[in-house]
Amino acid sequence: MRMRKKKNTAGRMEKCAERLCKNPAEMRGKWLENYSPDGKYKKLHVEIGCGKGGFVVEMAKRCPDTLFVAIERVVDVILMALEKAKEEETENVVFLSVNAFNLLDYFAPGEIDTVYLNFSDPWPKYRHARRRLSAPGFLKMYHELLSGNALIRQKTDNDDLFAFSLESVPENGFELIYVTHDLHNELPGEDILPVGNVITEYERNFSEKGKNINMLVAKKIEGFVFPEIEETDEEDDEE
Repeated sequence: MRMRKKKNTAGRMEKCAERLCKNPAEMRGKWLENYSPDGKYKKLHVEIGCGKGGFVVEMAKRCPDTLFVAIERVVDVILMALEKAKEEETENVVFLSVNAFNLLDYFAPGEIDTVYLNFSDPWPKYRHARRRLSAPGFLKMYHELLSGNALIRQKTDNDDLFAFSLESVPENGFELIYVTHDLHNELPGEDILPVGNVITEYERNFSEKGKNINMLVAKKIEGFVFPEIEETDEEDDEE
């Protein structure tokens, strides 16, 4: 189901304009330098597909020494995230309305310390598999952009997507250090969730309906040599 178009989107976006980075390519390699010239922020974390912003805003509150960059393509959705960050006065969150396929244009190698993939679109059709955020092409990008021994953190209610990730992630440059198929009944300790389990809007909704929540944490393997990713001529439409 598509989200109903928001009223006065342009005007509302303008009120939050300071939180939306409109020139991300110019920030490449300089995110911490530009947003924390005094060295206040020590790490750079990126959430791909931030939705309404509940997760990233709460994480920003709990981690005041970290700069968060939240990516969301859908304008009406990122608008709600922008308004939430403004309302909560979280200064250490920056939003991007860009395509995740182009991450290498916006971040430099080794610049990111953690990537979050929360309740991403599962793209269930086989011909759309490369669009999954845990597909080999994306994992190769994350591997280049993440600092040494940095982490990917994925949560999803989609069991098929999670099964795909459990195969794809360790085959493409990352070591699985934590896996659960029932996060809310098997909460890990601070070594895995240092600031606790920050629950997303989707997570709360699915959990209340009795759906299990899957989670994995994977660490970058330094020196990993990637296999060649086969190109395909199959039609890759948006259906």
